[in-house]
Amino acid sequence: MEGADSESRISSRLALLFALASGAAVGNLYWAQPLLDYIGEAFTVSAGSAGLLVTATQIGYALGIFLLVPLGDVIDRRRFIPLVMLCSAAALTLSAFAPSFSMLLSALMLVGFTTVSGQLLIPLAGDLADNRDRGRLIGIIVSGILIGILASRTISGLMADLLGWRAIYIAAALLTLILALIMSKALPKVERREPVRYLSLLKSVFSIVAKYPAVQVTLGLGAMMFAVFTLFWTGLTFLLSSEPFNYSASQIGLVGLAGLTGAVAARRCGSLHDKGLSVPATGIFLLLLLVALIVADLGSESILLILVAVILLDVAIQGMNVLNQSRLMAVDSASRSRLNTAFIVSNFAGGAIGSALAGLLWSLGGWLAISMGEILLTLCALGLWFYCRNGALKQGQH
Repeated sequence: MEGADSESRISSRLALLFALASGAAVGNLYWAQPLLDYIGEAFTVSAGSAGLLVTATQIGYALGIFLLVPLGDVIDRRRFIPLVMLCSAAALTLSAFAPSFSMLLSALMLVGFTTVSGQLLIPLAGDLADNRDRGRLIGIIVSGILIGILASRTISGLMADLLGWRAIYIAAALLTLILALIMSKALPKVERREPVRYLSLLKSVFSIVAKYPAVQVTLGLGAMMFAVFTLFWTGLTFLLSSEPFNYSASQIGLVGLAGLTGAVAARRCGSLHDKGLSVPATGIFLLLLLVALIVADLGSESILLILVAVILLDVAIQGMNVLNQSRLMAVDSASRSRLNTAFIVSNFAGGAIGSALAGLLWSLGGWLAISMGEILLTLCALGLWFYCRNGALKQGQH
């Protein structure tokens, strides 16, 4: 683990710029979700085929996380991050002017692959911050990512209604280009590190995870939390689109905006890590998540209870997300980008499991089965936290 850093080299203003750039980057993954009907009509493809656009973007993102983000530990990020953003702007431009569905599919996979700047900026912020302020600054950036995820779907649908689906990709390309130029001037100098062969760098992701018990536990907690998160939101779509709600897609999207509370929580709770409270706070957030899921189960016919559950769940999940990332950034200062790679990949795996479970559990027992699955996963996470709270997790506090 690292020793105390000498002085923070990242201001709150620079952290806000990192948050804006990260939110814009991750938003690129979600532009297509409300546009599938428009795109399907434009290229005369079925709804099922149009849904492949989201899958292709996510596959590209997973590849980018594993193949590009580890490079942040060994190369000059003042050049690399703007370069990745320029490539993302180019891929967005290709998407905007794609003449065929197959070209759009390929272009969006490239968008996913290159829109990883947010996951490069979080480890950079960890390098620039000192131990006393790292959690708070990471919380600011993560809140930007959450706002980007939520806002992108709403902005995309509104702009498509007014200007057509291609307009959103033109706007996103311009925004990404502008941010790349700003970042090329704003990123501070970071000391050069020893070069590592690329394949050795990728292999070292696994060896670093194996080296630190705190990392292993944190990845386990993160994967289970994202499994709960995707299980909840996928299941909630099933619930709200059926009796007694019968909500439209846009109405379900408005329910999701209640998740903005999670962004507020993310911005604040990073300070808990800075104060040495990461481990007990994680336990409290897990208990809050359990309460949220019980409220959601009771709210199978009440939108008010569902909204309360959404708020509590997002505060709990995003609070734990910030604490998990802050803990990882404190484990090994030379490996922050690779640790973040492992974190995102494990979350991705957990999210995929949650999505797969949602359909199965809904078919077996509806909302009650979904709720029981979520509660069981949360109890497993609580058990892991309880068992490791005085051991591995304490080692990752600073």
